[in-house]
Amino acid sequence: MIYRKLGKTNFNISEISLGTWQVGGKWGSGFDDKTADELLNTAIDNGINFIDTADVYENGLSETAVGRIVRSRSEQIFVATKCGRQINPHVNEGYTPKVLQKFVEDSLKRTGLETLDLIQLHCPPTEVYYRPEIFELFDRLKDQGKILNLGVSVEKVEEALKAIEYSNVTTVQIIFNLFRQRPSELFFSEAKKKDIGIIARVPLASGLLTGKFDSKTTFEPQDHRNFNRNGEAFDKGETFSGIDYELGLKAVEELKALFPESKNLAAIALQWILSFDEVSCIIPGASKTEHVLSNLSVYDTPKLTSEQIAAMNKIYTNLIKPSVHQLW
Repeated sequence: MIYRKLGKTNFNISEISLGTWQVGGKWGSGFDDKTADELLNTAIDNGINFIDTADVYENGLSETAVGRIVRSRSEQIFVATKCGRQINPHVNEGYTPKVLQKFVEDSLKRTGLETLDLIQLHCPPTEVYYRPEIFELFDRLKDQGKILNLGVSVEKVEEALKAIEYSNVTTVQIIFNLFRQRPSELFFSEAKKKDIGIIARVPLASGLLTGKFDSKTTFEPQDHRNFNRNGEAFDKGETFSGIDYELGLKAVEELKALFPESKNLAAIALQWILSFDEVSCIIPGASKTEHVLSNLSVYDTPKLTSEQIAAMNKIYTNLIKPSVHQLW
């Protein structure tokens, strides 16, 4: 495992970390504590020391599992969680310091931790980024010992740029992958100037970049890859990085042609992200231990050459960029 600094938190974290949206099993399968425990322990056993969760993941069961395992381990494991998506309807007016403080306190109870290493606003409406009183709350929570750091998880580059104007924002979690490249233009350079930790989420474009899907692949009714392809439930960009599924499959076929010997396209896609020094860590999800080990096989994959990276970028430029680049 290789470790990188998470911006001004000064945490030294595993560059391949873990996202826990589906840590208790695949979408729609219900939450299985045994699966969650095995998966989390496998991650830690293999050097992962940064785990990202959220209060809304499986209605708090993900946070509970993460806290249970972290408390049982002797290693220092950094826990990041998120708040805000419980607000229903999820609108700017629902965001108040009182509501958010209660969310943080509830997360502390579920995890059983005394302090949250990192609390992140969970993709709030754009208007929230223009409300200083929301960001000021987290200074008070830090003074009270409830959190160590504040971060944001964003949908759009513009939201990320606005968020880092607040001096207490230490990290930004943003969708970044071979099929979502815009963050690397302006945002990465601005974040670097302010020593902001960058957490790359949806690194495999909801599984598209594993190369395991085709036009006949089906997804469970409760799986967002089935019901949210056009943004029916939440931001379209969260599902397959916002690109048309069939177009994505076409791009993946071109990617496979670049790496005919590869048995694990995911490792190549993750390595592409790691070629950016500004990225502190990647948080691929996993619903079983095999996924964790697959993600870590990036270290068994030959390092990408500059020519290979250029060829990968050409696929994005020719097929993906025209339809999505300016949307997020």
